Amino acid sequence: MTKKLKKLVRQITRGTAEPAQSLTKPNMDKVVSTGSTLLDLAISGGVRRRGGLPGGIILEIYGPESTGKTAVLSEIAGSVQSKGGDVSFKDPEARLDKRYAEIYGVSLDPDDYSRPNTVSELFNEIENWEPNTDPEERKICAIIADSLAALTTDLEMSDGGDSYGMRRAKEFSEGLRKTCRIIADNNWIIACSNQERQGPSGTTTSGGKGVPYYASIRIRLTRLYPAGRVEKKKKIGKKEIKKIIGIASVAEVKKSSVDDPFRQAVIYIIFGYGIDDIRGNLQWYKEVTGSKKYNCVDANWATIDKAITYIEDNRLEDKLKAMVIKKWHEIEKGFRLKRKKKKR
Repeated sequence: MTKKLKKLVRQITRGTAEPAQSLTKPNMDKVVSTGSTLLDLAISGGVRRRGGLPGGIILEIYGPESTGKTAVLSEIAGSVQSKGGDVSFKDPEARLDKRYAEIYGVSLDPDDYSRPNTVSELFNEIENWEPNTDPEERKICAIIADSLAALTTDLEMSDGGDSYGMRRAKEFSEGLRKTCRIIADNNWIIACSNQERQGPSGTTTSGGKGVPYYASIRIRLTRLYPAGRVEKKKKIGKKEIKKIIGIASVAEVKKSSVDDPFRQAVIYIIFGYGIDDIRGNLQWYKEVTGSKKYNCVDANWATIDKAITYIEDNRLEDKLKAMVIKKWHEIEKGFRLKRKKKKR
């Protein structure tokens, strides 16, 4: 007997079948992290103190190349697994290898990893997925798709072709219409990446209008300007050498049915490490307070590298995060509308 059938039998026997969760009001009791405190707050800090991604939603992360889309998806996967949830990787671009996954604390299970070629293959796999968790616990599980732009259709692969992508757009719309109910009922997250394309009407994303329509949250990543690279300087002999060790990107919540849209967060992605939450928190706190030094909870440092080392050596990561969350809410409070209740 499958897990889904067992769950249905239990519900019928007990008379406790639960209604589907609202697609526009996801359950905020349980959330997972993006790996960035500030991005978590940008997503849902107005409804939950620490922010984060709720279950029962479709998340689209899109933007130009090399802005960290795969890194954010991998951080989400690592967070889901750390909280006891299951993750299924859909990797049509064949980018995710064991070494890259280990950076984010992700365990790659061969049974939960596939490389679908077409849109219909992707949605068939989603519909037939059975996470290795107890349905009664309603732990957040995630399907990671990286990226939608790499998926094709049977028509496009045939001689007839699909040069305008109309069949692909239709298959995305059909698949999402069915899938949004499945993920809401099961408290799953579908987190997918997408690419920007220049079309006749301006910048668009692959897959037509279906993905933007059904996504509860859409986040656009762009390179931070002008400082889009993270540099490290080191003196070797008498010469100072510079090396690019990572990138800095701006994440903007372009659409949200969870909280206020259009919030932004800067994320720092270090090669071989992942999202550097300590760096992001230190830099943000310094900028919003106008300080000349980095506030390390109980000490101040002039350089970011020394500040990061101090935080890690003294295990102050949680206190730094709490300090940032408190300041973020103080700032957010200042923008709340103070008006009388609307007269009907």
